Amino acid sequence: MKNKIKHLIWDWNGTLFNDVQLSVDIINNLLKINKLPQITYEKYRNIFTFPVSDYYKLAGFDFNKTSFEILGKMFMEEYENRKYEMNLFNGAKEILELVRSRGISQSVLSAYKYDTLLEVLEHYCISEYFESVSGLDNIYAGSKEHLGIELRKKLNFHKSEILLVGDTLHDADVAKAMDVDCVLISNGHQSADKLKANGNLVLSDLSELKHLL
Repeated sequence: MKNKIKHLIWDWNGTLFNDVQLSVDIINNLLKINKLPQITYEKYRNIFTFPVSDYYKLAGFDFNKTSFEILGKMFMEEYENRKYEMNLFNGAKEILELVRSRGISQSVLSAYKYDTLLEVLEHYCISEYFESVSGLDNIYAGSKEHLGIELRKKLNFHKSEILLVGDTLHDADVAKAMDVDCVLISNGHQSADKLKANGNLVLSDLSELKHLL
C-alpha cells in the first residue's frame, strides 16, 4: 500500500473528530430520560453500529415506547448544542498537512448531515485540505454507502491508489462497496476487537497512518 496512495478519503465522526465521549454522554441522558440503565464508555464502543437505529436498540431503547425518529432528533439537538465542546483527535491536523505535503488529495465521506459538516470543517479550520465533502441529507446517520459509490465515480484514480480511513465496520463495508482499500482507527466509536473481527487493517491512532503514506 505504501507509496501508491494518491487520494485519501476520511470519515469524520470518530476518525478526525473526537466526539466519542460526547456521544456516550448524550445517549446516557436519553437513557436516563427513558428510565433505562446507563451504559459505560466501553459498552458504547462495543455496541455502536450502523444503521444507528440498531445501536439504539442494543442500548436498550424500545421504539414502541419512543420512536427512533424522536430519539434521533433529541440526540442530534443536544449534539448540535454541544459539538464544539469536543475537538479534533490529537495529530489530526498534522496528518492532514502531511498528506497534502506528499501530493495526496483528500476528501471527507460522512454520515453526518452535509450542511452541518461543512460548518464544522470551517470551524476547525480544515476545509482547505479537502477537494470534496460528502454528507447525508438528514440527521439520522444511516448508511453512507451510496455517497461512497458516487464519490468513487468522480475519482480519476485506480482503486489501488485510493485509501479510506474510518473508525467503524461500516467504513470497511463502504470501502468494499467502493472497491478501495480501508484502514480503521481503533480509538473512535468502535473497539479494536470489534474492528479486527473481519481481518481489517486496524491502527491504534492517526499517527500510525504516516507509515502507510
